[in-house]
Amino acid sequence: MEYEFTIVVPLFNEEPNLLRVEQELENYLKTAPVKTCILFVEDGSTDGSLQLVQEISRRNNDFKYISFDRNYGLSSAIKAGFDHAETSLIGYIDSDLQTDPADFDLLLEHIGEFDLVTGVRTNRKDSFIKNLSSVVANVIRRSFTHDGMDDTGCPLKVVKADYAKRIPMFKGLHRFLPAMILLQNGKIKQVPVRHYPRIAGKAKFHLLNRLVGPLVDCFAYLWMRKNYINYKLAEKHE
Repeated sequence: MEYEFTIVVPLFNEEPNLLRVEQELENYLKTAPVKTCILFVEDGSTDGSLQLVQEISRRNNDFKYISFDRNYGLSSAIKAGFDHAETSLIGYIDSDLQTDPADFDLLLEHIGEFDLVTGVRTNRKDSFIKNLSSVVANVIRRSFTHDGMDDTGCPLKVVKADYAKRIPMFKGLHRFLPAMILLQNGKIKQVPVRHYPRIAGKAKFHLLNRLVGPLVDCFAYLWMRKNYINYKLAEKHE
């Protein structure tokens, strides 16, 4: 049976988490409503993450990986995952497992009608400063994009591959995935999902890059929105 759904897992220096990631995703694959595979995107880690990802992929037929020659950042890792997935549906989850793979089922319920379905983290288990900076960043982003999304930073999403593969690359992309689908005249939806504290590894974002980064990236998005090329074929002869 061919795969229908690829779960992209970007990672950078997440060695302490990866065995737990393997176990949780193995458990999800047993109950997933569609035939699912895992694609790790190893983002130039300096710990033992790459070696562990290689081992995991060798012992699990449903697990694949690609690796970068150096660290390029989360947006590049997500985009590479989109580009290399070979299924009609693509999901995204962070390797810190602060969201639950089982909640993909909640998103998949709606993906037929919508082109991107994103989670909204409920009862977030982060620090006060992290939660506050996230709220502020989302307010800034919504004021520019008018995408209506409350939590674009939620690392649990499902998107149709036709739309994902047309998203142009730029830094900060991961904050604008719903807006980039809207630029393609796609339909988006948000669904509440569970959230858990990080129990291993270190967070890669801090107060400064949660606030300054989104503000700068909003201006990049405005340029993109103004210059984005969107077309539909009326006819094709082959």
